[in-house]
Amino acid sequence: MIPELLNNQKTYFKTGKTLCVSYRKTLLKSLLNQLESREQDIIDALYNDFKKPEFESVLTETAIVIQDLKLTIKKLNKWAKPKRVFPVLLNFPSSDYLYAEPYGSVLIIAPWNYPYQLALAPLVGAIAAGNTAILKPSELTPHTSALISDIIKTVFKPEHVTVVQGGVDTSTKLLEQHWDYIFFTGSVAVGKIVAKAAAPNLTPVTLELGGKNPCIIDDTANIKLAAKRIVWGKFVNAGQTCIAPDYVLIHDSNKAAFYKAMQHEIQLAYSTTPKQSKDFARIINTKNFERLSKMLVNQNCIIGGQTDASNLYIAPTVIDEPQLDSEVMKDEIFGPILPVISYQNDSELETIILSYNKPLSLYVFSTNSAKAKQLIQKFSFGGGCINDTIVHFANHRLPFGGVGNSGLGAYHGQYTFDTFSHKKGVVKKANWLDIPVRYAPYNGKLNFVKKALKWL
Repeated sequence: MIPELLNNQKTYFKTGKTLCVSYRKTLLKSLLNQLESREQDIIDALYNDFKKPEFESVLTETAIVIQDLKLTIKKLNKWAKPKRVFPVLLNFPSSDYLYAEPYGSVLIIAPWNYPYQLALAPLVGAIAAGNTAILKPSELTPHTSALISDIIKTVFKPEHVTVVQGGVDTSTKLLEQHWDYIFFTGSVAVGKIVAKAAAPNLTPVTLELGGKNPCIIDDTANIKLAAKRIVWGKFVNAGQTCIAPDYVLIHDSNKAAFYKAMQHEIQLAYSTTPKQSKDFARIINTKNFERLSKMLVNQNCIIGGQTDASNLYIAPTVIDEPQLDSEVMKDEIFGPILPVISYQNDSELETIILSYNKPLSLYVFSTNSAKAKQLIQKFSFGGGCINDTIVHFANHRLPFGGVGNSGLGAYHGQYTFDTFSHKKGVVKKANWLDIPVRYAPYNGKLNFVKKALKWL
């Protein structure tokens, strides 16, 4: 089934229909109409999958995709138009251009934590760039995945865009095919499998992965505001966010005040009984619940720590001074658990942060602008914030992606269109003049060329 489906898409791509920008825009407008009219269905599906609050579903899922679609429709003609670049004198007279062409047949593998947004956002860019696409949504969010499949069938021909559902076996079969581009969002471990599968055919890939994202709070930070913004950034989607703060490094002088402020902000957000709050999501499945629960064993939970397996509930939790070799500090947490480690001097920051691979995000809370800038420049990471968390994701003018172990490539806004486009350079030479110096025979021309090159 999958090889036949892919062959049909490759055949459709060869017809050249997707090269027509007006055709792409027509389909994107149709997709936009579908998504706007079925927004409540999407919200309901997300709730049924893991009790995602309606506010979070709109803010982090549906609104982002709708805004992205509107931007793409508005800007597509400009993005797709050949870009004229300044020519070199060696080619005089000439006009030089960059042409954006689609790669062809692309595979998009989406994750479960933002199963709607992280499936549709890259798909929008792939279609805008003129590709055909097969989208593999997460099997862990069946309600959302089924709805995405239904919407795609309504808008696109199967030879243009198709949703293929299934588990690990399906992903494996998809990765065995020869794609023109692969876009994967998920764990580092699976990202390495995707890269390995792409290697034999030299298929280009974008890997949106993750890592242990540090959050630094120095001795000058506004603690009340820091706590408020960290509570939101950490516990939105029950901490199941790749750019959520993974652990806090706080100056020793501020730790007591920070704990008090965190307790206050968690109660303001989720009440004294977060389990009853309609604004707090659940862990995606039993496997992840058990993984997270093990991180709480033998830890000093200053806040939270309560769990309920029957409800896949883990309370917003703050852990005081875990050992660096403990379970909670080994890998990315991806849940509502926040370890806090105090430090006294900046050398300790460097020792801890550099003991991990390059993170997807890094956050600094400080009123010392010079210090904050120094920390941002000192460490390598995908993207981040000063005096806030996760909001860099919201700006389509900023590329979103990792570095090193946290990812390869970037997208958002025009960057998504560019990701799914091959940029080919073209030189258009004029016929009215043909300078003969480059042609053989070369006798007597070398000295002239050397002198000329010095001035170019």
